[in-house]
Amino acid sequence: MPVQKVNDSSDLDAKVPSHLQRTSITSLTMTSEPSHRCVKATVVHKGPVISCAQKDGIEMLRAEIKEEDPLQRTAEHTSINVIFFGTLAKDFSQSARQGDVVLLADFTIKKSPSFLRDKLHPCQLEMDGKDDFVYVCPSAGPSHGPSSSEAKYTYVPLNDLKPRTVVNVYGVVTFFKQPFPSKGSDYCSTLKITDQSDVKVGCNIFSKKLEDHPILFRVGDIIRLHRFKTDVFRDSMSLLNTFGWSTVTFDGTTDSPVVPRTSSKSFHFGESDIRTVQELRQWAANQSWISNDLKVSLSMVKPGMYFDLTCQLLAKAVMDSRCILLKVWDGTKCQHPLLNVAVASDALEGESTVVKDRMNLTANVLVYDNHLEVARELKPGTFLQFYNLHALLQRAPDQQPDQSEHLSFHLHGGTSYGRGLRSLPAESPALQSLKSVLEKHVDLVEYDEVNDGTLLEIWYTPPEAVDAEADTGPSYTVRTCEHNTRRLTLARVKRSTPPLSCHVRARVKKYKPQQLYQCLKLFCSNCKTMEDVPDDSAVAKVFRESAKDSQPCDEQWAATSSASSREPGRTISMHISRDMVGESTHMQLIFIEGTTLDEICVLSRDYKNLVPVRSVNSRMTLMDLTAPFLFSGDKRYYGCKKCSLNTFQNPVFTGVETWDEQAVAKALGVQLMQYRLLIQFELEDQTDTLEALLWENTERFFHVSAVDASGSQDLQDKIQTIMDTIQPPDSSLEERPWLDLCLSVYSVKDDDRNKVCYQITNTEIKEE
Repeated sequence: MPVQKVNDSSDLDAKVPSHLQRTSITSLTMTSEPSHRCVKATVVHKGPVISCAQKDGIEMLRAEIKEEDPLQRTAEHTSINVIFFGTLAKDFSQSARQGDVVLLADFTIKKSPSFLRDKLHPCQLEMDGKDDFVYVCPSAGPSHGPSSSEAKYTYVPLNDLKPRTVVNVYGVVTFFKQPFPSKGSDYCSTLKITDQSDVKVGCNIFSKKLEDHPILFRVGDIIRLHRFKTDVFRDSMSLLNTFGWSTVTFDGTTDSPVVPRTSSKSFHFGESDIRTVQELRQWAANQSWISNDLKVSLSMVKPGMYFDLTCQLLAKAVMDSRCILLKVWDGTKCQHPLLNVAVASDALEGESTVVKDRMNLTANVLVYDNHLEVARELKPGTFLQFYNLHALLQRAPDQQPDQSEHLSFHLHGGTSYGRGLRSLPAESPALQSLKSVLEKHVDLVEYDEVNDGTLLEIWYTPPEAVDAEADTGPSYTVRTCEHNTRRLTLARVKRSTPPLSCHVRARVKKYKPQQLYQCLKLFCSNCKTMEDVPDDSAVAKVFRESAKDSQPCDEQWAATSSASSREPGRTISMHISRDMVGESTHMQLIFIEGTTLDEICVLSRDYKNLVPVRSVNSRMTLMDLTAPFLFSGDKRYYGCKKCSLNTFQNPVFTGVETWDEQAVAKALGVQLMQYRLLIQFELEDQTDTLEALLWENTERFFHVSAVDASGSQDLQDKIQTIMDTIQPPDSSLEERPWLDLCLSVYSVKDDDRNKVCYQITNTEIKEE
């Protein structure tokens, strides 16, 4: 039956059917007979209506009710969880609220799965609405929603927190990280808070929705936490969000309005909250850790500093898949020359910054890794807050050793020390001083506007004279990138500052390896090891040594058949899982022992998946991983010696629909190595030469799969034909075709020095 309302608490008793007996919550047990019992209690918490995956998506709501009987004040377990299902969950959500008195009957008693966590009653009540009775008596006044009425929330000082309790607290933020992806499906926020007790408490918040996380801008902000569980971690008290949790934050500036920041549409906020926030502001204003805030202006930045920066975004550009450039300013002039990252004008989103660049007002911030998601959503004109930004002295690639280095800014990957960035609302009190400074430079918007285009042309035009007709011939390649950057000469590319994505037109002066079979490599995606494919002589030696004195394996899970080889004393054994007996040979995974390399190559023509093994103390184990761990038709697959477990004591071969190289590697504990094609080109145009790798883009470039090429002479001949077209034998440079290429410019560490590298990306050979 639906939830019914009564006007007075005394009316609830009159609603109790004669066959029901009222019972106390403390007396409920798993053995209690609930069909003739009812309970009367006050709602102390009501959660939202959610979908229950364990019950095929049926809607549910959890509430906590508590008995208010004066005789029960010292008793344990006077509060209990109640779970409402289906339409009853919706009805209860709309009809009841915190502080209401409820009468529940015909419920089911179940064991509470959250007892050890919330320390409420060891049982919980469940109601599905079929024959249940739910009566609600509203409390005298509202208890939630934006209102000036006072709700009955109790806030615990941080020095009074006890382990394993659910509490409400206020605090001043002393440290925080912007939400970041956890190892699960949630985002995680990490912060530390303190109050007048000077006790510091850590707090972790997990939620799938970013908008549910606290809105924090800087150290000193005030935060209110509702329904957080306390615990001890590393000898210190910590807080973790629990069911029904909520947060509200406030600006920590002493004289700013007390305006709550939250994504919730319904929250309590009264006069007592205003008083609490103002008291915490006054106290925090006199603390040393507030005055030592890391936030500085560009005029105060020194090389090597990590600092927080409040600024405005002028323009942005995607450098490559791992880096985004943000051009920002705060109206102050840095004392050190700032590094100007070269980006073509048509690649920039936002206003021209040439004038501000010349006046040393523009900071070029390179954003990496996990911060790219936020950076992609930013729009020019947005106000930003950087956390843990790093200032580094950096020399452009074309600078001489005796020239002074320029200051660059990097937002490195990770979240250490609160590293991150976020946009600030234009009305934020933290922006008042920034806006005042920027207004002093308002004339810069119009200043020298006529010459901006000319300046850009000068900046992006190389000093070398390029013959306009020299590189107008047809190109043997086509670019597939989406960005529309201007074409640069190789000389200009070599003078640019990484990271950079650019377009070039050049010819191949030479390439290596000249023996193209050597360009086929094995690459481990786990440890990043790259090695040559072993030649047949080395592999054959591993097979010969494994076949010496080989005795057939004796595995209970395997069915074995043996045959004598042509060599006296050598036996060839084939093992398959008993679960696979009777299946097609293309579905079987066959373990073969005692063969030579030539023999297993012949067998692999008829059997799809052959795993060479050897016997050690009558137990089966893989051969040395110099040899392939799997032969599949004309393909061979290798495992990484560093990362493979190389053991399968209790293999499981059921539940696999198709045995491919991935499934076999997983079953055997082998880290599969990937085939890659690696070629180094020396490119040349009218201005300079440049060495560039063809690596990540090789398969798209040749329209050939590396693993297919490893077992196909026809595909290897196709690659050779393409290379002979790019660099015909005995040809001069002028006779070779032009290549339109997309280049990625990046830096790597080499013996503690930065080395600039170039890689061909997003480019393909034109197919006839």
